Amino acid sequence: MAGLSLRIVVGLGNPGAEYVATRHNSGFWFVDELARRHGGRLKSERRYSGEAGRVTVEGVDLWLLKPMTYMNRSGQSIRALCDYLQVPASEVLVAHDELDLPPGTVRLKRGGGAGGHNGLKDTISHLGEDFWRLRLGIGRPQQREEVIGYVLRRPSLDDELAINDAVTLAADEFPRLLSQGADRVMNKLHAHAPRPAGQDGRG
Repeated sequence: MAGLSLRIVVGLGNPGAEYVATRHNSGFWFVDELARRHGGRLKSERRYSGEAGRVTVEGVDLWLLKPMTYMNRSGQSIRALCDYLQVPASEVLVAHDELDLPPGTVRLKRGGGAGGHNGLKDTISHLGEDFWRLRLGIGRPQQREEVIGYVLRRPSLDDELAINDAVTLAADEFPRLLSQGADRVMNKLHAHAPRPAGQDGRG
């Protein structure tokens, strides 16, 4: 079975120590986990306005990228790397936090709109919609007007553990994505039941 053709894996997030552990940086968590597992080292690359590095997974040479442009200008960084490598959008995977999924849920899809996510919105403005998305669920706050504060805060301990479970599962399955293709990985990811979330008062 043919694997998925990917050349760039992007994690969306915000630079700065104050954002490291926030929900909005879940995409960064995934790219950092891939780098850790596959011996990659991300370093600042002014050409791409981000932190970038190379890894080899299942015999495939990949670039990992964390845009350092802040979330609402993520597409600028991604487009710079795509242009330099001459990579089409269809060979890009973007990992990002997803309000419409509960914490610990993870989904893989290709194409679609931004769903109100500013990082995706800017990426679409630079690449179009034909890139792959790894959607890491973070859940929604009870009040819609609380969304900005919610995504920029650290999750509760239970939610953080659930999100990390999803990141770990996605990293576990990533080599199969390259060797066996999207359908099998979708089946595994989409069947994953997140751990029950409790309340510990932290987020």
